[in-house]
Amino acid sequence: MLDKSANTVTFNDVAGCEEAKEEVAELVEFLRDPTKFQKLGGRIPRGVLMVGSPGTGKTLLARAIAGEAQVPFFSISGSDFVEMFVGVGASRVRDMFEQAKKHAPCIIFIDEIDAVGRQRGAGLGGGNDEREQTLNQLLVEMDGFEGSMGVIVIAATNRPDVLDPALLRPGRFDRQVTVPLPDIRGREQILHVHMRKVPLAPDVKAEILARGTPGMSGADLANLVNEAALFAARSNKRLVDMDDFERAKDKIFMGAERRSVVMPEHERRNTAYHESGHAVVAYLLPKTDPVHKVTIIPRGRALGVTMQLPTEDRFSMEREEILQKIAVMFGGRIAEEVFMNQMTTGASNDFERATDLARQMVTQWGMSDKLGPMVYGENEGEVFLGRSVTTHKNVSETTMQKVDAEVRRIVDEQYALARKLIESNKDKIEAMTQALLEWETIDSDQIKDIMEGRSPRPPKPPQSVTSATSGGESTATRDEETEPATPREVVKEAD
Repeated sequence: MLDKSANTVTFNDVAGCEEAKEEVAELVEFLRDPTKFQKLGGRIPRGVLMVGSPGTGKTLLARAIAGEAQVPFFSISGSDFVEMFVGVGASRVRDMFEQAKKHAPCIIFIDEIDAVGRQRGAGLGGGNDEREQTLNQLLVEMDGFEGSMGVIVIAATNRPDVLDPALLRPGRFDRQVTVPLPDIRGREQILHVHMRKVPLAPDVKAEILARGTPGMSGADLANLVNEAALFAARSNKRLVDMDDFERAKDKIFMGAERRSVVMPEHERRNTAYHESGHAVVAYLLPKTDPVHKVTIIPRGRALGVTMQLPTEDRFSMEREEILQKIAVMFGGRIAEEVFMNQMTTGASNDFERATDLARQMVTQWGMSDKLGPMVYGENEGEVFLGRSVTTHKNVSETTMQKVDAEVRRIVDEQYALARKLIESNKDKIEAMTQALLEWETIDSDQIKDIMEGRSPRPPKPPQSVTSATSGGESTATRDEETEPATPREVVKEAD
């Protein structure tokens, strides 16, 4: 139980999710003055389920409700109920609600409720499942025969799809509050909240950083500010400047620099051609995101990275955009073939992602003229026993052959497009490769100089402000080593 003195978080500490804040602000108002709602016949929601991606601030929002409402706040995690001994979880639920009724009005917060709230009957085999007993007790306590007046249950999860339908019905969780990834304004507000704790140089502008951090959650942005502070501390600076933020952003998006890696000269040259191939194709195609930075310094598990940043927040993708994205991924391998007359394993991750995008276009997004707007094959998510068996979609062998042929056609067309662009711009790729071999990293201004036929300007001195291009979803195209990147490092592809 958290009392008023132990919890200092208020709504001022939560930024970037205004709609979610408004939804839960009503709870605070009710807990302070219940008669306002009751005189018109309304009743407060029994429960509020907060749903959102990891790191968007669901737990923080619940703590802010407790801080604002000035009422007792019981906090427990879903996994705290689950025990080896049968019956312990159910008795813990009873104890928790008994305590809460004594302190009513109050709030119970259950974090990661999917640990106990999973759909019943989904396991194989019968038996008396301890988790199901716990869930049954929770259902009874939330809206059973006795009911629990003045006790509001707030739960958080990032897996609402596996929760039991009985738990989600009105009367138990009357309200589902979605806590989304922040947009550009939300990111700016979140950065302001975290920057309060850090001594900033005058050149740091939160709006520029917000534009350059597309697809980041609140937790990612907190990490960005922390990494920037660590970079500044390493350099013995008194203030954290924009250069530190830029380096922290590169580290998060592209992985940490591995300057200690000694690469043979021919492999370094091959990587430079590979990344130039990606960058030139991305620059020439109209619907791709602007190229923000190209580097041949090994980062994370990649030997080189081409980073693209969109100009605005993106919520869906057009067909032409996806096709051009596939062409950009092929740019690296084609440049190796054309200029080095060889193939390396560096493009393995590019091919994997390009094929995956092409297959999704055909099987899930209905973007194939030949096969039309229909979903082929089953949804390849996590196999959830009990549910996946009933939703199995059978597709005939003939249809799957057509799907494979259509995927092959999309891939071949985009490969041919990328090859044509590279062969007609050999001089640009040579110039960019020379710049990369000389400076190791080039930014958007230098790329623009090369593409317009001028000699690239020298790199900016390390202390200057590097302003990012803008935000949406970030894409980094990498020259991978033989093994593909870990999920954390892999580019954030649009959903």
